[in-house]
Amino acid sequence: MEKAIKQKRFVNEHIHVSINLYYTAARHIHFLNRILKPYKLSIQQFNILRIIRGQRGEPISVKQLTDRMIDKMSNASRLVEKLRSKGLVERNECPDDRRQVEVLITEVGISTIEQASTVIESGIMEYLGSLSKGDAKELNKLLDSINNS
Repeated sequence: MEKAIKQKRFVNEHIHVSINLYYTAARHIHFLNRILKPYKLSIQQFNILRIIRGQRGEPISVKQLTDRMIDKMSNASRLVEKLRSKGLVERNECPDDRRQVEVLITEVGISTIEQASTVIESGIMEYLGSLSKGDAKELNKLLDSINNS
């Protein structure tokens, strides 16, 4: 990373970690975007489709989607509308509360997310293949420690 950003020293190790996380996240997002490009999906759309697929045919509200999304800055309603226009999800007004919208994945959506997931999982194994299982476990533990603080 030091070579890539042309910086030899950091104020301290915590600043170095912060910059390293940012740099690594940016590279990882670029990698995922490249894999998802043939499916015409953004990372956020991919995340929403995976959440909805996990509902196993049960509808989910846009509010529940927002709560479960990884990128909390994304506009779930706008993303759902884009997925609907691609034929990947259906939006229906909730019969009990007309202000609430329920979302279901279509057959085309299931097919798309299954194909994209297979390619993503394979790509991630290749991309992170230099980590042993133990290293991956340790990295997850460290990242969980940061995320839970």
